[in-house]
Amino acid sequence: MLVGIVGKPNCGKSTFFKAATLAEVEIGNRPFVTLEPNHGIAYVKVDCPEKFFKVKCNPREGYCTDGIRFVPIELLDVAGLVPGAHEGKGMGNQFLDDLREADALIHVIDVSGGTNEKGEPIEPGSYDPAKDIKFLEVELDYWYLRLIKKGWGKYSRIVSKEKEDLRKALTVQLSGLKVNEEMVEKALKEMPADYTAWSDKDLFKLSVILRRLSKPMIIACNKIDLPHAKENYERLKKEFPNIILMPCSGDFELALKEAAKKEIIKYVPGERKFEIKKSINEGQKNALEHIKKNVLDAFEEGTGVQKILNITVFDFLKYVAIFPGGINNLADKKGNILPDCFLLPPGSTALDFAFRIHTDIGNNFVKAIDVKRKLPIKKDHLLKSGDVVEIMTK
Repeated sequence: MLVGIVGKPNCGKSTFFKAATLAEVEIGNRPFVTLEPNHGIAYVKVDCPEKFFKVKCNPREGYCTDGIRFVPIELLDVAGLVPGAHEGKGMGNQFLDDLREADALIHVIDVSGGTNEKGEPIEPGSYDPAKDIKFLEVELDYWYLRLIKKGWGKYSRIVSKEKEDLRKALTVQLSGLKVNEEMVEKALKEMPADYTAWSDKDLFKLSVILRRLSKPMIIACNKIDLPHAKENYERLKKEFPNIILMPCSGDFELALKEAAKKEIIKYVPGERKFEIKKSINEGQKNALEHIKKNVLDAFEEGTGVQKILNITVFDFLKYVAIFPGGINNLADKKGNILPDCFLLPPGSTALDFAFRIHTDIGNNFVKAIDVKRKLPIKKDHLLKSGDVVEIMTK
């Protein structure tokens, strides 16, 4: 799974990325700090079955804290996009094309209005962040249009002449954008029936629909602690009722994680509290108090970074977290208890899970066991997040 982080320059994308991954990336108060895409591993949090079974797990990937399992996902931070990117402005289409394989997007905006459309620092409150939400959607839509129109006239004639299935043909053409057949079928229901007569306006409409289906996007309202940010956030929620907007502070999340890494505090990402573990100076104390007062106490989402990651994976993409385990033994061959957690797409079955573990296991599938309930389940049984499943093979 790949989640892309997008936005204009200097809005806090790289800080958000570093806060989510603790990867070493350059952060600066100027446009185009990021020129090459940054890849890193972030984590979504789920309840670990160790609580249910009263054991202590040993994750092979990610980690577990107080019964909360942190499962890895891949993040991609691309360089800032500016209005006209699809025409080559800024670094243009290069950065858009970096996003082809993304399953979903997190659009980071400076909700304080402290950076203009070019990403240049200005006085907070002097720029309307609503413009950023609008322009970025337009850039993504035109990017899709460019890829759809590429050879469309010739391609549509061939489809018509050879009586091919338009749905399948479009799926093949756009598969590199993570567009699947179900998305195309849904989009075609909203389009004129005679595709050979589609105008540029029709193709743009198709682009918009497919972009929204294949690249669901959440708005990370960053720099929420700055002046004018909270009132801008409340206004944006009313202006964009059909978009999920979440308040966040990449800076504060990064500060808390760095402090936790140095064992100054105990902090579980996504929580609204932390515990000071060692003696700190007055400056550190004031900084932590500032974070607590202005973000953790002020917003139910805490710093918002972890909440945004979880919403993206579990609400937008609707993935489920499944743990392999045995009804008589939760450990692997090396004695590690509940070592793995797999993120599977919605509608996954017990058989899908078997193939996800290993092709041979899928090919030799006999039945599966719901380990929590100690009941057999069929190969077409739909799995739900948190299930612990044992696969029985020939």
